[in-house]
Amino acid sequence: MNAFIWLFDTVVQLYIYVLIASAVLSWLVAFNVVNVRNPIVSQIGEVLYRLTEPVLRPIRNILPNLGGVDLSPIVLVLLLLFASRLLHEFLPMQPTVYTR
Repeated sequence: MNAFIWLFDTVVQLYIYVLIASAVLSWLVAFNVVNVRNPIVSQIGEVLYRLTEPVLRPIRNILPNLGGVDLSPIVLVLLLLFASRLLHEFLPMQPTVYTR
């Protein structure tokens, strides 16, 4: 079970980093710091959008409209951390015993 818990935690951590990168890129685009006509920026934005939008869309449908503020990434990060903590509660990591 240790490997499963480690893998789940790693995937959750990586996805949280992707969510943060997507939020930062959206802010940079909104404040005209980066140009979306740049092919590299466009490709990075497309990859981040495809990775995050399918998960964020249902959360956006549930949350009330707050104008220009999008709280769905924060809600998703909290849900992911809650799921990780819940997994640790129900499947505690067993200490590894080394024998010679």
